[in-house]
Amino acid sequence: MTFSSWTRKLNPHRQAISKRIMSDPYYRFRSMEEVAIAVELGITIDVNQATVDDWLRLPGISIHQAKTLVELVKMGVELLCIEDLAAALSIPVQRLNPFADILVFSYRDPQSLLTRPKIHINHGTVEELEGILPVNSAIIQEIVNNRQEKGYYRNLVDLQQRLGLSGSMISELMHYLQF
Repeated sequence: MTFSSWTRKLNPHRQAISKRIMSDPYYRFRSMEEVAIAVELGITIDVNQATVDDWLRLPGISIHQAKTLVELVKMGVELLCIEDLAAALSIPVQRLNPFADILVFSYRDPQSLLTRPKIHINHGTVEELEGILPVNSAIIQEIVNNRQEKGYYRNLVDLQQRLGLSGSMISELMHYLQF
């Protein structure tokens, strides 16, 4: 460890930032200095699993951009490099280069037995739901009928309340559903 890196770590300002970052998993970085400190602390953002909250941690990323990225990934778009990310946001790659150290681009084979397929519950047909969900066809038919009568499901809680499903049933379904 060099003297300059050692003194930098002892800097009270950096220590305060480190403490804030470590105590709040949704801390929104205010500067590139804070992003660099987060990288030093081992924090990363997995591009293909990031939530809107994860994207909003990065300075300069808007709510619209964050939602766009999350929706693209939900639709099956794989972002494999920083150039893919820039193209998805229609911005120059130079604008994203400062985030290169915190972003992780991981490829996940959709055909892998380790990856459970997910289906968007508000768009899936009875046949599509039967192909993925580990429940009987009567429950699947009830899911679709209720959706057609009362509108889209907002989340797992809404699904549970509308259909009167048990907690254990929701625990099983949550691994297969997107909203």
